[in-house]
Amino acid sequence: MSARVHVVTDSTAGLATHEVLRHPLTVVPLQVVIGGTSYDDGATSTDAVAEALKTFTPVSTSRPAPQTFADTYAACAKDGAESVVSIHLSGDMSGTVEAAMIGAKESPIPVRVIDSRSLGMGLGFPVLAAAAAAAAGEDQAGVEAAARARMASISAYFYVDTLEYLRRGGRIGAAQALLGTALAVKPLLTISGGRIVPLEKVRTSSRAIARLADIAVQRAGETPVQIAVHHLANLEKAQTLADGLSDRLPAAEEIVLREVGAVIGAHVGPGLLAVVVAPR
Repeated sequence: MSARVHVVTDSTAGLATHEVLRHPLTVVPLQVVIGGTSYDDGATSTDAVAEALKTFTPVSTSRPAPQTFADTYAACAKDGAESVVSIHLSGDMSGTVEAAMIGAKESPIPVRVIDSRSLGMGLGFPVLAAAAAAAAGEDQAGVEAAARARMASISAYFYVDTLEYLRRGGRIGAAQALLGTALAVKPLLTISGGRIVPLEKVRTSSRAIARLADIAVQRAGETPVQIAVHHLANLEKAQTLADGLSDRLPAAEEIVLREVGAVIGAHVGPGLLAVVVAPR
């Protein structure tokens, strides 16, 4: 029997295929445009995005159309859902939440649209919590509450080799203040209030990565926690970071290692390392 509530999210959540398939969950892709050709997020490789950025090939991204969300919600109703909880990346970084709200007006069943104020597994963990609640038989309010409870506890920290890609994509936010010294520092950033903001300035990449791990460990504490390590074209360092966190966080329930998709990659650039900390 299908769940009464269906959960919808977008491709920036970074969910694995097996996570999507085992839940009442639909993922709507954003689009990445490389050299004038548009692809669904996931339909082109992150290597292609990284190479395009390095060679200054024009790269941009776009939100799903409101009609795409309207069609998705209608499909949920056709499959037996009585309502939808639709959870998306920060509205300060994308118009996806706005598109979902517009699409919800045409839905034949009630839709609750939630701005996660994050992205990557900062979005993915709340989505999975909501989907688990839906599978357990919770009503729309209960599913929304499960998502918001996870959202409230999550922190995301990340390192980029350069702020240039964030500047190009217009997603740099308060970290704009670091641009004048960008050549002299390796910036550590965080997401606060749905926006990218500066956290610390570190002199070398090795120190920045070590500090990223220290911050994550401090934030996680000794309680049960889920961790996600993200990267773009930086697998070796990401694996080292994940292994180190595993050693230092014995209470971690899981540490997932995932490369970000093309849409996030288009804005952060090659070399990204990020840690999402989600205490239980």
